[in-house]
Amino acid sequence: MKRMTLGYAALVSAALVTVSGLTATAAPQSAADSSATLDRTGTLSLAASQTGMVSSALGLSSQEQLVVKDVVTDPDGTRHFRYDRTFDGLRVVGGDLVVHQTKAGDLASVDRATEAKLDVSTKPAIAAPDATTSVLAAETGAQWSKAEPQLVVFAIDQAPTLAWEVVLTGIKADQSPSELHVYTDATTGKVLMSEDRVMHVEGTGVSQYSGTVKLQTTLSGSTYQLKDPLRGNQTVNNSANGTGTGTLFTDADNKWGNGAISDKATAGVDAAYGAAATWDYYKNVHGRSGIKNNGVGAMSRVHYGNAYNNANWSDSCFCMTYGDGVGNAKPLTELDVAGHEMSHGVTSATGNMVYSGEPGGLNEATSDIFGTTVEFNAANTSDVGDYLIGEKIDIRGTGAPLRYMDKPSKDGKSADYWSSTVGSLDVHYSSGIANHFFYLLSEGSGAKTINGVAYNSPTYDGAAVTGITRAKAEKIWYRALTTKFTSSTKYAAARTGTLAAASELYGASSAEYAAVNRAWAAVNVK
Repeated sequence: MKRMTLGYAALVSAALVTVSGLTATAAPQSAADSSATLDRTGTLSLAASQTGMVSSALGLSSQEQLVVKDVVTDPDGTRHFRYDRTFDGLRVVGGDLVVHQTKAGDLASVDRATEAKLDVSTKPAIAAPDATTSVLAAETGAQWSKAEPQLVVFAIDQAPTLAWEVVLTGIKADQSPSELHVYTDATTGKVLMSEDRVMHVEGTGVSQYSGTVKLQTTLSGSTYQLKDPLRGNQTVNNSANGTGTGTLFTDADNKWGNGAISDKATAGVDAAYGAAATWDYYKNVHGRSGIKNNGVGAMSRVHYGNAYNNANWSDSCFCMTYGDGVGNAKPLTELDVAGHEMSHGVTSATGNMVYSGEPGGLNEATSDIFGTTVEFNAANTSDVGDYLIGEKIDIRGTGAPLRYMDKPSKDGKSADYWSSTVGSLDVHYSSGIANHFFYLLSEGSGAKTINGVAYNSPTYDGAAVTGITRAKAEKIWYRALTTKFTSSTKYAAARTGTLAAASELYGASSAEYAAVNRAWAAVNVK
């Protein structure tokens, strides 16, 4: 960047205008008087009115035009006008500049992207090339759409040159969104530069439940958005204790939250982290790209309602909703809750068990199972993996978890074992049978301590169960969900489906198949 200091004062003051609303009228008053009360709209109009004077001061040719882009006004009244440049009507890439003006209206200095003189032919020697073959050679599997090529003057780190600009918009092979601008010399066909305008950056968030975490965010202009371009453009909105969609969280320094409810962004951090952890779990463990397996991210909205003591997934808005809990003091944005609710979306896209009776219990259990595996997979030291559901949000105000997978009846309502009446229970309690099955299949029965949490899982028939590890159990349940379960699946059919999945994954004579059979028997499903 080049800086030029202009050795004259008040050059621009003669051209200043008084602005009222969107209408500018000439006035003989001083620069200081005319600019003292201008709002942003007025200041931008002022900058536009000065382009001819600034062009003359900089020695620009009659073929060059300045186009006002932005203005920043300091507390002391100093203004910084940002201009783009055109040459014979063509955009000059690398032709931008910033004019610094004192409070009195004097032109103090200019920062220029280039000081090179613009003197180029605007007639291309070659037609617009298919400019992307070499640039995209490494992007196997990417999907692109190409806009009409445009002529520009390219002046970044070189003598100004006529060039073709081609813009390709699409999805890279790693599912990252992309807006690739490719500049090709209009005389030689050489690729001068390519740049991706989708800018994702890593921010830092201080969450309420998971400590300090890294977040993938999007830079839009000078503002960071809680939008994850690496995970299907998942977004987090602030509903501000209303019941609408809310507005996207934004930030100036990409540092989000303070770990407490006093900063509204804290809940946004937990939601963004939970959504990212859930995406990564399904992608890395099961090869699933997003909830619908189509690479599209969901929206999460936090601070929903007034003292709303719940969280939910909705297919209609393809979104997660988190209330702030009793007294608006305990947002329900814990990691396993995020994994639980977003897994309802996965169930809707696959087995889609109806939310009633035994199928509803299996639907709920699927979310408990994958909410738990998301938590284990994240390996977060502030919220270690466990077989407790919602242990940090204290939704009942007792300090106890919402549910227990090793012995579901510890919550006072959930079923440990199947019976003919289990379908009449609320789905959050009939889920206990499948939760218990999954715990036994993963860890086995009896007393043990995992990540500092003590468990003691009983069996219906008193016989021991030997676990096959959570890593194998989650594969079996996922395969059954995605290839066996249907809207009407009940516990007997879930047993059949998981046995079939175990057979396909490990063999009908395998220890894993036998363990699935034994774990179902241990919860009285035969």
